[in-house]
Parts: sequence; C-alpha cells; structure tokens
Amino acid sequence: MDSDIKLIHEKIQKESVFVQALKAEIAKVIVGQDELIDRILVGLFSDGHILLEGVPGLAKTLTIKTLAGCIHTQFKRIQFTPDLLPADLIGTMVFSPKNQEFAVRKGPIFTQLLLADEINRAPAKVQSALLEAMQEKQVTIGETSYQLPELFLVLATQNPIEQEGTYPLPEAQVDRFMLKLKVTYPTKKEESAILDRMTSKEMPQVKAIISPDDLLKARGFIKEIYMDDKIRNYILDLVAATRNPEEFKLPELKKLISYGASPRATIFLAKGARAYAFLQGRGYVTPEDVKAIGPDILRHRVILSYEAEAEEKNSDDILKTLFNTVEVP
Repeated sequence: MDSDIKLIHEKIQKESVFVQALKAEIAKVIVGQDELIDRILVGLFSDGHILLEGVPGLAKTLTIKTLAGCIHTQFKRIQFTPDLLPADLIGTMVFSPKNQEFAVRKGPIFTQLLLADEINRAPAKVQSALLEAMQEKQVTIGETSYQLPELFLVLATQNPIEQEGTYPLPEAQVDRFMLKLKVTYPTKKEESAILDRMTSKEMPQVKAIISPDDLLKARGFIKEIYMDDKIRNYILDLVAATRNPEEFKLPELKKLISYGASPRATIFLAKGARAYAFLQGRGYVTPEDVKAIGPDILRHRVILSYEAEAEEKNSDDILKTLFNTVEVP
C-alpha cells in the first residue's frame, strides 16, 4: 500500500507543476488574495461552482476575469439585474421571416466559464433557468434540451451589504455552489502594491498558459489522490456534527443550528480536500486539507436558528467551534 501511495504522490508532483505557473500568471494582475485564488482553483479542479461574497471594489470580478484569461477557454460575463429575463441568459426561439420557421438563438450561458455578476439581483425565473444549467449541465429552450460543455463552471458574485433591489437566492440553488468564499480587504502593504500596479502607464496583462484539456486531465489525476479511511471518517464526522452537535460534545450548538449540511457537503468536502492536496503537489489527503477547505464548503450549508441571530452568531463562528472540537485523526 505504501508503495502505491508513493507512486501516486510522485505522479501528482509531476502533473501539478503547472499550478505554480498558473498562480504566478494570475499574480501579475491580482495582488495578494492567495487563499481566495487557491479556493477558486479548488472549485475549478473539482468541477464545483463558486459564489464570491464581498463589498464592491475588492476585485471579485477582476479575479475571475484574470483566471479566465490564463486559460484557453470560452468566457462570458452577465450582469444580473432585476429586469433580466431567462431568455437573456439561456437564449430563445426567434422567428425567421425568410425561412418562415423558428430557429434557436443561444444565450451567453453557452460558454465554459460564466461570470454571474451580482447574481442576487435577478428574479426567481432567471435563477430557475441558471439552476438547471448548474445541476444538469443542460439548458432547455422551447421543447429541446441542449448540453453545455463538459467544462462548464459558474462563478457568481454577490454584495452582502446592499439588500435593496436584491432577491435572496433559494437554498436549493445556494447548495449547488461547492464553495462560498468571503472576499476580504487587502492589507495596507497589498493596497500600496495595488495602487502602483493599477495607476501605472500600462495595465498588467496575462496570457493563456493552460487549455481546458489540461484542466480535465487534472480532474482525472485528482480522483486518484489517496484518501485514508480515517480522513474519510473525519469528513463524515464533521458533516454529522452540523446535524447532531450534541453527539460530538457540542450541545451548545444544538439551539443555534436549524438545519445541518446535506450529503452534497460530504461529497464536496472529499473532492475539495483532494483538489487542495493537488495544489500542494501531494498524492495523499491530510486532515489539514479538510480543515483548510472545510469552512468554505460548509459556510452556506449550515442554516442558523433565530437564537443564533439573536446572539449575533454567524456560520463562521459555529464552524470554528465545530472544527476545534471534532476529533482530528
């Protein structure tokens, strides 16, 4: 067994070399935000949609556009607004007077990387159309369903402070996002570098250094990364602790959690931990991989109670207690 793990480790070390080159290319434009970029790459390598939350001006959109620029891939951006219609997203049937028949005009969702900017500004019908694309990787126009590319990823942004004119995302849709990432302010040193870079004569540019095939191959290698049964059980315990905290010596969390994480969280924790190990060039998963990626996968899946809101507790507070208490293998 040890020799098999060693072989996998050597293979992953070799196949993950391009990750550092990709991160270096992104760093030409984006200052700092290393953790954010790592987690976006985890989503990319795990075939998981990503929701970024942060106040305006923190380069959420720029980060995604920069990532797309580093990949030989189709990229489209949609600005979600309250008057957006499903047809604006997925396309519609258009009548051609010349041919006297209806033809399909495909919308911007037919791409590989889709940036859904300010996703919570669009109404329910648009979210419903997007949900089908996210879950089934297909779009229905008229009576026909059309497959989306194998590499199809939604990277969405939302603003947490301005709620006027927004529509809260349905829980079913939020659960489809593998990761919910909190984008934070830069440090003073980082902001100084941003100021220099963004006010210079020439704006920094990135070049495409990997292809969609490279990403799909990486996903295949990631599935081979070794995960010990102890790590597997640790993931199961973490998810179970969100549902029945009293069984894990956390009775104080019982009243703060209305609903725990779904089995989708368990699957994404395993996938995310493997992808995070791949970023580190390792052929095996450690508990630290699970702890690193865990809060971003569970943050939007733990539904808080009124008591939690009354005590001004958020999901990050609860997850910090949970990760500190659940026994690590």
